[in-house]
Amino acid sequence: MTLLTYQVFKMVAEQGSFRKAADLLGLTPSAISHTISALETELGFSVLNRSKNGVTLTNYGERLLPYVNTVINSDESLQQAVAELNGLKQGKIKIGCFSSVCTNWLPDIMHSFQEKYPAISMEIFQGTYDDVVYWIKNSIVDVGFLSVSSASGLPIEPLYKDPLLCVVPKGTIREGKVTVEELRNHQFVTQRESTDADIQNFLKENDLNVESNYHVVDDLSTIAMVANGFGICLMPELVMNDIPYEVDCYPLEEEAFRIIGITVLHRETMAPAVRTFYNHVLENYQQNFKNFL
Repeated sequence: MTLLTYQVFKMVAEQGSFRKAADLLGLTPSAISHTISALETELGFSVLNRSKNGVTLTNYGERLLPYVNTVINSDESLQQAVAELNGLKQGKIKIGCFSSVCTNWLPDIMHSFQEKYPAISMEIFQGTYDDVVYWIKNSIVDVGFLSVSSASGLPIEPLYKDPLLCVVPKGTIREGKVTVEELRNHQFVTQRESTDADIQNFLKENDLNVESNYHVVDDLSTIAMVANGFGICLMPELVMNDIPYEVDCYPLEEEAFRIIGITVLHRETMAPAVRTFYNHVLENYQQNFKNFL
């Protein structure tokens, strides 16, 4: 098997189509089909299910893909290491993140990084905490941003302490901080645990079996439901920057927060470009956030 074979397999798996993979790789669909067939012959099992609706990974294909990603990433690491030895800073970094980091942090981080390292390109993958963990563990992304509580055993370097706030409909007048007992008396709008694990942890730690008829996925949907009077919610302060809905936010009497950090699968084997990005974030952004920790 050649590196091109691995690249073809990875691209077909990502695109779910021989034709789309061919277009992106600059090959013909028949060349893609021949490469996959040769791969399956050499392996002794099928890696793709073929149908009129496209192609999907077989069980064997799903188990093989993380290893293929590792091989491709290792080649990229090798190319970056050679470039580094030649005095160049180049390569490509794939970054996984959740919504509020993507909107609040990444634009500034990317601009500052590209100013120093214009030859290193970046590709962004946005998803839930669970998505980022999966992408890191399966070598789909090189580096990711997560809350510490959702890191699932990945090594994570803390960056920022993000307080949790109580979000209520606009015009809910009150003074002081919101107590846990007050929270017991309200209808909640809640999200999946993969989206707001830190909030779910706070509810469990304080024995808050909240009532909720509204189970949404993203932050904006949650706040929109609150703004329209369907309940209250808890939300990290970072999320509330530039929210387009009219709501009021109050701090909690029982201190609660999520800690956001940066993570990689193996710190000791980061590719040069990934290590450069990782260190850039720590050197230029962690220091700014340390007074929150």
